[in-house]
Amino acid sequence: MIEVDPKDFIIKRKRKKYRFALFANSPLCYELEEWDLRKIDVVELGAGTALFSVELATRYPRKQFLAVDVKADRLQKGAQLAAERRLTNVHFVRARADQLDQLVKPQSLKSIWLTFPDPFPKNRAANRRMTHRTFLKSYKKLLAPKGAFYLKHDNRDFFQWSLEQIVADRWHIDELSFDLHDSDLHADHKVLTTYEQRWLGKGLSTNFVKASK
Repeated sequence: MIEVDPKDFIIKRKRKKYRFALFANSPLCYELEEWDLRKIDVVELGAGTALFSVELATRYPRKQFLAVDVKADRLQKGAQLAAERRLTNVHFVRARADQLDQLVKPQSLKSIWLTFPDPFPKNRAANRRMTHRTFLKSYKKLLAPKGAFYLKHDNRDFFQWSLEQIVADRWHIDELSFDLHDSDLHADHKVLTTYEQRWLGKGLSTNFVKASK
């Protein structure tokens, strides 16, 4: 039996509180109710640490990026890196995917990125998947006429199910790969998320699709 020191839990809680404090004190981070509508070009949903958004914001200083996740302690990592790079064109909001319409104006986004969302593998939880047609319809309303939806995921079953939803909701598939990093697609698509960095070296592949309205 493994012995656990209660102090370990105390330390972890302190660390989490510390990361929440960093989030709360960062000028780049917002709670949902603190956010004011503004021009945003690119949104990353389920952003986690948002290192993906930070890298794109670094490459494209004239575009405005928004990273959205429900966990502030994760977003704080991206915000810290953005501050170190002195970026002012990327922001971080703690919110759910179904609250996206409260963060951006209709038909205003050039891109929506969904990077490795929870696949919710049980059938009864299908409506919670962020590629369910309910979500896809909301993305359509927020994308500009020439805007695009991007999905990256490692779970092939979830990815194929998502493709079915995309086709059923009458999106046009512009680009598709079942092994993104072994493809000739744009280098921006291959920017690694924190999640990808952990497992890509194990020989796993990234499934990718770009779809337009």
